[in-house]
This record gives sequence, C-alpha cells and structure tokens, in this order.
Amino acid sequence: MFKTIRNAWSIPDLRRKILFTLLIIVVFRIGSVIPVPFLDTTALAEAMKLITDNPDSSTNMLAYLNTLSGGAFANATLFAMGITPYINSSIIMQLLCVAIPPLERMAKEGEAGRRKIGTITRYVTVGLGLIQGTAYYFYLKNTVTESGKHITIYNEGFDMWFSAIVIVLVFTAGTALMMWLGEQINKNGIGNGISILLFAGIVAQLPATISTLGQYWNLGSEGQTQFYFLVPFWILIFVGVIWVITFMQDSERRIPIQYAKRVVGRKMYGGQSSHLPIKVALGGVLPIIFASSILSIPGTINLFLQIKDGFWGAFFEAFSTNGWLYMVLYFILIIMFAYFYTTIQYNPVEMANNLKANNGTVPGIRPGAPTAEYIRNILSRITLIGALFLAFIALLPHIYGAATGMGNMAIGGTSIIIIVGVALETVKQLESQMMMRHYKGFLD
Repeated sequence: MFKTIRNAWSIPDLRRKILFTLLIIVVFRIGSVIPVPFLDTTALAEAMKLITDNPDSSTNMLAYLNTLSGGAFANATLFAMGITPYINSSIIMQLLCVAIPPLERMAKEGEAGRRKIGTITRYVTVGLGLIQGTAYYFYLKNTVTESGKHITIYNEGFDMWFSAIVIVLVFTAGTALMMWLGEQINKNGIGNGISILLFAGIVAQLPATISTLGQYWNLGSEGQTQFYFLVPFWILIFVGVIWVITFMQDSERRIPIQYAKRVVGRKMYGGQSSHLPIKVALGGVLPIIFASSILSIPGTINLFLQIKDGFWGAFFEAFSTNGWLYMVLYFILIIMFAYFYTTIQYNPVEMANNLKANNGTVPGIRPGAPTAEYIRNILSRITLIGALFLAFIALLPHIYGAATGMGNMAIGGTSIIIIVGVALETVKQLESQMMMRHYKGFLD
C-alpha cells in the first residue's frame, strides 16, 4: 500500500489529486471543531462526557454518531450530523429503487437516470439532516447537567425560537456542505468522497482509543494488574481483526463460465473460458449499519425518558451494547439484512438470462432455470459465510468489553471494517489510475 502511494506521488496529476483530497479532509476537520452558536460549551462538555465515557448506557446511538462524525457530534459543531444523513439517504433510495417501479425504471436509464437518482438523494439528505438536526436540538435543550446548567443559552421567548432556528439550520447546512465536499473529492480527488470523509472521521478517533488504552494501563499500575494482560491482548485482537477483514474483503467465489463458439459473417466469436466473481462480503458494512440503527432506537428513546427502574428499566438495559438481548438480536439482524441486501442487489434469474443471451453456460449446468437455481444456491452459501463474518467482527468488541470491562473504546468492529474497506478501495483506485497513465503512450 505504501509503495503504491509513493509511486502515485511521483505522478504530477495524481499528486494534485492526492493533495486536493487532503485539503478537503483538512476543511472537514476544521468544520468538526467549530461549534454552533447559542450553546454553553462548558455545559455541553459536561453533558457529553456521558456519551464519550459511557457508551454502554442509553447513549448507544449518540456514541455511534459521534464515532462516525469524528467527535464532532459530541461537541455540537458545524459537522455534528456528519455524513450519516447521506448514508441513510443512499440506503433509502436503494430500497425505493427496488420497491417503486418508476424509480427502478429511472435507475436503468443509464447516466441520465443515475443523475436524477443522485439529485433526489441530495434532497432526501438535506431533509434527513433537517430532521436529525431538529431532534439533536431538542435533546440539547432538554438536557440539564449535574450542576444544573442548560446547554442552550436561551430557553424561553423569542430568543429561544430564534436560536433554535439558527442552530437547526447550521446543522442542516453542515450536512449539505459535507455532501458537497464528498462530491468534490469524487470529481477532483482520489477515491469515493463520502467514504474518505467517513474514514477521516473514524481515524480522528484513534487518539481517543490510544488515550483510553493508556488509562487502562494506568489502572494496572494502580493495583488492577489484569489490565497488564488485557491491553496487549486487545492490541493483538485489533491487528488480527484487520488481517481477517483484509482477507475477507478480497475473497470471492468464482463461477466458471464457458462461452460457445458462434460464427458471424467470416469471423468466429466465443469459445472462451471466463468466470463470474461473487464476493464473500457482498453487502460490505451495510448489514451492520442497518442492524445497529434499528437496535439503537430503544436506547435513543430511553435517552429522553430516562427510565432506570422496573420492567421497562430492565428492558432498556437489555438493549445496552453489552446486554444479552442486544447481542442476540444484533447477530440475528445482521444475518437477515445480509440476505436482504443480497436479494435486492443480485437477481439469479437475470444473471442466468444474461449468460444465456451471450451464449455463456456454467459447465455441467443447463442454461436457463437450472443455472439460476445453481447461482441462487451459491449466493445463499456465500451470503451465509459473509454474514457470519460480519456478525463475528461486529460482536467481538461487545463480547470482549463485557468480559473484560474495556467497553468504552472509540473504535469498534464496524469502524475497523470501514477503515480497512476504504483504504483497500482507495489503493485500488490509485493502482488503476497509475495503470491508465502507464499505458497511455502505448495506446496513443
């Protein structure tokens, strides 16, 4: 990877793209530390300590958003909503393109259709940013610190309404600006812009993770000697998980394809052997995002209700990240969403028909329905392997935290998958662009 980056840096055009991408990341990080107006930053820091230091309580969703935003959410900054509204908007549009026939036809219209879908996605992103910004404002307004301070400066009268409108609009504008920054990376930089910003936000949390590891190590020197073993063991697990994710990201099942010979005029076409690649991690990190978003709803509701006793108190506690009910449902939902995402992305019947139209066959399998059934069975088995892999990576930090007490790490399994996936994708794009420039003179 480092060799690829070094070689890309030696090419002036790619060097400009890399520098432009780094510039956008710097702008993103600057916006992540500029607080919105009309907030008491001292009271905010006191209230948000619960999110950063105790993500095992009802603050699951807030801690998750804070990680994806690179710490901007806990500080209520310009980019506090992060890129989450755009991710949710993209997921919603993918689902609607399957469920609504007009959108499905629009998506199949080629480049023009994709531009229309992209425009709709932007509008939905701004709408979701407005909704999330409004919800976050009410959370800030209703939160009172242990010392009795209000986070919002104005809490009654015209001043309250004016400050509320300004705060919500600033949050929404930050969402739109981040979406625009991501699109600029797509046009003038390297890699997928949204993924790069997500990657930068998660990497920005690494110092917090290192600081937390240092605190646990200090606890070992204060008498809790088990942390002298647990901290190095956590580092080994972290490195091992990165290796497993890297291996699984590049793993694929190759279905052999044989194309029949056919004569067109005086030329003969076909007669070639190829393969149909199917990645093991078909859905990437999306099944985890779906599952964690749904399971965060009870904790988010309890964030406002603050129920700690009785039946409902035990119910909401079971949905904490280290609760048994959370882990069981998390595992089941990841498996379900992995199969759901595969179903909407891959159509075995259409794949079999395309092969048949191009005189392609799977050796030993008849064209048509038998080929579709064969592909469907392979997809089912591959999806199960990928889903179990995702569930293992996602649950490992929770299980380790529950077993050892080290549950407040800023970097979890989802974050590691995103970091590794974006890094591999960016390196592949660099390699492909270097390959294009290497053969440019030959082709000319």
